[in-house]
Amino acid sequence: MNDNNKPEAVVQQQLDAYNARDIEAFMATYAEDAQQFEHPSKLLASGAAQVRERSLIRFQEPNLHAKLVKRMVMGNKVIDQEVVRRTFPEGTGKIELVAIYEVQNGRIAKAWFMFGPKTLDAES
Repeated sequence: MNDNNKPEAVVQQQLDAYNARDIEAFMATYAEDAQQFEHPSKLLASGAAQVRERSLIRFQEPNLHAKLVKRMVMGNKVIDQEVVRRTFPEGTGKIELVAIYEVQNGRIAKAWFMFGPKTLDAES
C-alpha cells in the first residue's frame, strides 16, 4: 500500500478537497458505491452520484470550512473531530461533528457523521 492509499492520507485528501470546494478531488476519495450516514444508521447518500449531489450543495456555501480538531486511526477506520463553518438557513455559524470514515482499497467506502451543537454567529 503506498502512503497515499493509507486511510489517514485518503481522509486528509478528502478534507483538503472539501475545504477547497474541489468536487473532483473530493469525489476521487470516495468509492463508487460509497455510503454516508447520520450516525448510527440514517442513510444520507448512497453511491457516488448522491455523495456528489449532496456535496455540491454544500460547496455552494461561501464560508464553508472544516477545521480538524483531533484525528484517531484504528486499522481502516479514521475518526475525525471537526468544527465546520457553514451557512445554515438561519444564518452563518459553526457545527461540531465527529466523522467516522471506513477506507477500503484507498477510497472512502462508508462515512458516519455525529452532529453536535450548532452555534450561530452573533449579529453585528
